[in-house]
Amino acid sequence: MAKLYFHYSTMNAGKSTLLLQAAHNYQEMGMETYLLTANFDDRAGEGQIGSRIGIARSADTYGNTTDLYAMIAARLDKGPVACVMVDEAQWLSKTQVWQLARAVDDLSVPVMCYGLRVDFRGELFPGSATLLALADEMREVRTICHCGKKATMVIRKGPDGKALTDGDQVQVGGNETYLSLCRKHWREAVGDR
Repeated sequence: MAKLYFHYSTMNAGKSTLLLQAAHNYQEMGMETYLLTANFDDRAGEGQIGSRIGIARSADTYGNTTDLYAMIAARLDKGPVACVMVDEAQWLSKTQVWQLARAVDDLSVPVMCYGLRVDFRGELFPGSATLLALADEMREVRTICHCGKKATMVIRKGPDGKALTDGDQVQVGGNETYLSLCRKHWREAVGDR
Protein backbone atom coordinates (compact mmCIF):
# COMPACT_ATOMS: atom_id res chain seq x y z
CA MET A 1 0.00 0.00 0.00
CA ALA A 2 1.35 3.43 -0.99
CA LYS A 3 2.06 5.99 1.75
CA LEU A 4 3.14 9.60 2.12
CA TYR A 5 6.37 9.79 4.13
CA PHE A 6 8.04 12.83 5.69
CA HIS A 7 11.71 12.58 6.67
CA TYR A 8 12.53 15.78 8.55
CA SER A 9 15.40 17.35 10.44
CA THR A 10 17.56 20.43 10.76
CA MET A 11 20.35 21.45 8.40
CA ASN A 12 23.31 19.12 7.94
CA ALA A 13 21.56 15.95 9.08
CA GLY A 14 21.97 14.08 5.79
CA LYS A 15 18.41 14.20 4.42
CA SER A 16 19.53 14.47 0.79
CA THR A 17 22.08 11.71 1.36
CA LEU A 18 19.31 9.44 2.66
CA LEU A 19 17.13 10.29 -0.34
CA LEU A 20 19.95 9.46 -2.74
CA GLN A 21 20.74 6.22 -0.88
CA ALA A 22 17.08 5.17 -1.01
CA ALA A 23 16.95 5.95 -4.76
CA HIS A 24 20.11 3.89 -5.26
CA ASN A 25 18.60 0.96 -3.33
CA TYR A 26 15.50 0.99 -5.57
CA GLN A 27 17.72 1.15 -8.66
CA GLU A 28 19.80 -1.81 -7.42
CA MET A 29 16.58 -3.82 -7.26
CA GLY A 30 15.68 -2.83 -10.83
CA MET A 31 12.97 -0.36 -9.82
CA GLU A 32 12.55 3.16 -11.16
CA THR A 33 12.25 6.20 -8.91
CA TYR A 34 11.09 9.71 -9.77
CA LEU A 35 13.17 12.42 -8.10
CA LEU A 36 11.98 16.00 -7.63
CA THR A 37 13.68 19.09 -6.20
CA ALA A 38 12.95 22.81 -5.99
CA ASN A 39 13.82 24.72 -9.18
CA PHE A 40 15.42 27.61 -7.28
CA ASP A 41 17.87 25.42 -5.33
CA ASP A 42 20.84 25.08 -7.66
CA ARG A 43 23.55 24.51 -5.05
CA ALA A 44 24.36 21.11 -6.59
CA GLY A 45 23.59 22.33 -10.12
CA GLU A 46 20.35 22.91 -11.96
CA GLY A 47 18.05 19.91 -11.68
CA GLN A 48 20.40 18.10 -9.29
CA ILE A 49 19.93 16.66 -5.83
CA GLY A 50 23.32 16.74 -4.18
CA SER A 51 24.78 15.84 -0.83
CA ARG A 52 27.63 17.49 1.02
CA ILE A 53 29.46 14.15 0.94
CA GLY A 54 29.77 14.46 -2.83
CA ILE A 55 27.05 12.32 -4.35
CA ALA A 56 24.40 13.73 -6.69
CA ARG A 57 21.68 12.67 -9.08
CA SER A 58 19.52 14.37 -11.69
CA ALA A 59 15.96 15.28 -10.78
CA ASP A 60 13.00 17.03 -12.30
CA THR A 61 12.28 20.39 -10.73
CA TYR A 62 9.17 22.00 -9.30
CA GLY A 63 8.33 25.64 -8.71
CA ASN A 64 5.97 27.38 -6.32
CA THR A 65 2.94 26.81 -8.54
CA THR A 66 3.80 23.46 -10.13
CA ASP A 67 0.98 20.91 -10.07
CA LEU A 68 2.83 17.95 -8.60
CA TYR A 69 -0.10 15.56 -9.06
CA ALA A 70 -0.12 16.31 -12.81
CA MET A 71 3.68 15.98 -12.95
CA ILE A 72 3.61 12.58 -11.26
CA ALA A 73 0.67 11.37 -13.38
CA ALA A 74 2.54 12.41 -16.56
CA ARG A 75 5.66 10.54 -15.40
CA LEU A 76 3.62 7.42 -14.60
CA ASP A 77 2.16 7.55 -18.13
CA LYS A 78 5.72 6.95 -19.42
CA GLY A 79 6.23 3.82 -17.32
CA PRO A 80 6.10 2.42 -13.81
CA VAL A 81 7.66 4.22 -10.86
CA ALA A 82 8.27 2.40 -7.58
CA CYS A 83 8.58 5.61 -5.54
CA VAL A 84 8.50 9.40 -5.89
CA MET A 85 11.16 11.21 -3.84
CA VAL A 86 10.93 14.93 -3.10
CA ASP A 87 13.92 16.90 -1.81
CA GLU A 88 13.61 20.28 -0.04
CA ALA A 89 9.99 19.48 0.86
CA GLN A 90 9.80 22.38 3.31
CA TRP A 91 9.41 24.69 0.29
CA LEU A 92 6.27 22.93 -0.95
CA SER A 93 3.02 24.84 -0.67
CA LYS A 94 0.08 23.45 1.28
CA THR A 95 -1.65 22.79 -2.06
CA GLN A 96 1.36 20.88 -3.35
CA VAL A 97 1.46 18.63 -0.29
CA TRP A 98 -2.22 17.84 -0.87
CA GLN A 99 -1.32 17.04 -4.51
CA LEU A 100 1.29 14.57 -3.26
CA ALA A 101 -1.27 13.00 -0.93
CA ARG A 102 -3.66 12.65 -3.88
CA ALA A 103 -0.91 10.97 -5.90
CA VAL A 104 -0.44 8.45 -3.08
CA ASP A 105 -4.18 7.84 -2.72
CA ASP A 106 -5.31 7.95 -6.35
CA LEU A 107 -2.22 6.83 -8.28
CA SER A 108 -1.05 4.29 -5.68
CA VAL A 109 2.55 5.48 -5.72
CA PRO A 110 4.58 5.96 -2.52
CA VAL A 111 5.92 9.49 -2.02
CA MET A 112 8.91 10.15 0.24
CA CYS A 113 9.50 13.80 1.18
CA TYR A 114 12.72 15.05 2.74
CA GLY A 115 12.99 18.50 4.29
CA LEU A 116 13.48 20.86 7.17
CA ARG A 117 10.89 21.03 9.95
CA VAL A 118 11.51 24.57 11.22
CA ASP A 119 13.19 27.71 9.93
CA PHE A 120 15.86 29.85 11.63
CA ARG A 121 13.12 31.64 13.61
CA GLY A 122 11.84 28.38 15.09
CA GLU A 123 8.70 28.43 12.93
CA LEU A 124 7.33 25.64 10.76
CA PHE A 125 7.68 25.94 7.02
CA PRO A 126 4.27 25.75 5.26
CA GLY A 127 5.23 22.55 3.42
CA SER A 128 6.53 20.96 6.61
CA ALA A 129 3.44 21.95 8.60
CA THR A 130 1.18 20.35 6.01
CA LEU A 131 3.36 17.24 5.79
CA LEU A 132 3.25 16.90 9.59
CA ALA A 133 -0.55 16.99 9.31
CA LEU A 134 -0.96 14.64 6.31
CA ALA A 135 1.95 12.19 6.25
CA ASP A 136 1.19 8.54 6.88
CA GLU A 137 4.64 8.08 8.39
CA MET A 138 7.18 10.56 9.74
CA ARG A 139 10.81 9.91 10.49
CA GLU A 140 13.19 12.28 12.21
CA VAL A 141 16.69 12.36 10.75
CA ARG A 142 18.89 13.21 13.69
CA THR A 143 21.95 15.40 13.93
CA ILE A 144 23.74 16.90 16.89
CA CYS A 145 24.47 20.30 18.38
CA HIS A 146 28.06 21.25 19.24
CA CYS A 147 27.24 20.26 22.86
CA GLY A 148 26.39 16.70 21.83
CA LYS A 149 22.62 16.96 22.39
CA LYS A 150 20.14 16.34 19.57
CA ALA A 151 19.84 19.40 17.31
CA THR A 152 16.23 20.39 16.70
CA MET A 153 16.68 24.05 15.71
CA VAL A 154 18.76 26.01 13.22
CA ILE A 155 20.14 29.55 13.17
CA ARG A 156 20.91 31.65 10.13
CA LYS A 157 24.18 33.53 10.53
CA GLY A 158 24.61 37.11 9.38
CA PRO A 159 27.80 38.52 7.84
CA ASP A 160 29.18 39.04 11.34
CA GLY A 161 28.60 35.37 12.23
CA LYS A 162 25.84 36.18 14.74
CA ALA A 163 22.38 34.64 14.64
CA LEU A 164 19.78 36.55 12.67
CA THR A 165 16.28 36.81 14.13
CA ASP A 166 14.58 38.44 11.17
CA GLY A 167 14.46 38.00 7.40
CA ASP A 168 12.87 36.01 4.62
CA GLN A 169 11.94 32.46 5.55
CA VAL A 170 13.50 31.04 2.39
CA GLN A 171 17.16 31.70 1.66
CA VAL A 172 19.15 29.01 -0.06
CA GLY A 173 22.42 28.43 1.72
CA GLY A 174 24.63 25.82 3.28
CA ASN A 175 27.20 25.29 5.98
CA GLU A 176 28.45 28.87 5.75
CA THR A 177 24.97 30.29 6.46
CA TYR A 178 23.22 27.88 8.83
CA LEU A 179 24.08 26.07 12.04
CA SER A 180 22.04 23.31 13.69
CA LEU A 181 21.67 23.59 17.46
CA CYS A 182 19.75 22.10 20.39
CA ARG A 183 16.91 24.28 21.67
CA LYS A 184 18.97 25.61 24.60
CA HIS A 185 21.83 26.80 22.40
CA TRP A 186 19.41 28.16 19.79
CA ARG A 187 17.73 30.24 22.50
CA GLU A 188 21.12 31.53 23.64
CA ALA A 189 22.13 32.36 20.05
CA VAL A 190 18.97 34.34 19.29
CA GLY A 191 18.92 36.09 22.68
CA ASP A 192 15.84 34.32 24.00
CA ARG A 193 16.89 32.92 27.39
